[in-house]
Amino acid sequence: MSLHRRTFLKAAALGLAIPGATRGTVNLRSNRKSQAGAPDVVVAGAGAFGMWTAFHLRRLGAVVTVVDPYGPANSRASSGGETRGVRSAYGDETHGLLWTRWAVESMRRWREWDAEHAEALLPPVFYTTGDLILREERTSYLERSAANWDTLDVPYEFLSPEEVAYRWPWIRFENLGAALYEPGAGVVRARRAIESVAQVFLRDGGAVTLGRASLGERSGRTLLDVALEDGGSIASSTFVFACGPWFPKVFPELMAPRIRTPMGHVYYFATPPGDERWVHPNMPSYGVPGVTGWPALGPDYRGFRLRTGGRPEADPDLSDRWIAAEYHDPARRVLERHFPDLADAAINETRACHYDISATRNFIIDRHPGFDNVWVAGGGSAEAFKSGPVIGEYIARRVMGIEDDPELAEAFRLGDDGGEDG
Repeated sequence: MSLHRRTFLKAAALGLAIPGATRGTVNLRSNRKSQAGAPDVVVAGAGAFGMWTAFHLRRLGAVVTVVDPYGPANSRASSGGETRGVRSAYGDETHGLLWTRWAVESMRRWREWDAEHAEALLPPVFYTTGDLILREERTSYLERSAANWDTLDVPYEFLSPEEVAYRWPWIRFENLGAALYEPGAGVVRARRAIESVAQVFLRDGGAVTLGRASLGERSGRTLLDVALEDGGSIASSTFVFACGPWFPKVFPELMAPRIRTPMGHVYYFATPPGDERWVHPNMPSYGVPGVTGWPALGPDYRGFRLRTGGRPEADPDLSDRWIAAEYHDPARRVLERHFPDLADAAINETRACHYDISATRNFIIDRHPGFDNVWVAGGGSAEAFKSGPVIGEYIARRVMGIEDDPELAEAFRLGDDGGEDG
């Protein structure tokens, strides 16, 4: 499918064979020569923004070092959970057409990634489940999502209540008035995906270092290095801070007004032995008001996934990432209402993760206002992981001076403050 954009949407050649997992701090360099005049780049943050950006920067010839306190795919990262849904229904966003475009292109790239690395025996990361959105009435959100898909020629179906009951009779929704189905949507094994991107990046000659980076020495508007907590530093010509929910801590004056970091609660419920209704490919991912989830995925079948709202904002370095029993009732009520055959299912595991929601609800990809060689990339707003392969390429091309689409640059700017126009 064509995305009707210019060069930043051209797919980069995808990775080499993945070596065995590397343990501990890694510091590898490529045996290949970088392109003449290509910069050294330090990327602070090894989540979806950071690792995909580093991957594409390396493919563009830059010499890249990723610095992260906990490492790629760690349990504290927003992208470090077991699974993340990849859908493209964004009729509730003013920038919904762009997000739809990028999400659909990313689905293609997730599938390409699995095909490219199958010979390395890497378990697949993308599972096509389809996505089913259920509502009491045909809302403007559903209508605008369908309009975006019409513009981009993306397949979808509006299903009648009878059709939903025929296909998935174990799903309940009282007063169902509208059901929107996106057959190409899916679910990504998130932790495995970031691990695989990191391993290909290392194989390509990138470097990953464990450490917490902050602004170091500067000369006028040029940052010379990042300082590490152990007293060391890493010099570079260009820096990208992709800090996710840590942004308000890293740049409190700049990012605290622009980023909120609430937590979401995720549950994986045990499915009955031999009952395949709740496992891929027999059930789609789903969205009911305030809740999303999907079936259990092989080969490990961790459980039927359900996400609810979570706890208030907390320090991402200190917050507990398991969910105490006092928060379980909302998830149980969802099962009782929509999936009654699982109402008494045991909880296999829980996950809690921080979102980094921007004031504009759009991604932030812009230069730091105090430096000419520092970029900030974040504000995922619970949606960036889906489009990671495309977001990372766009950021890399901006940093390398290749992409200069002014409309996109304006959409992703920091702005003058953290208000609605920021």
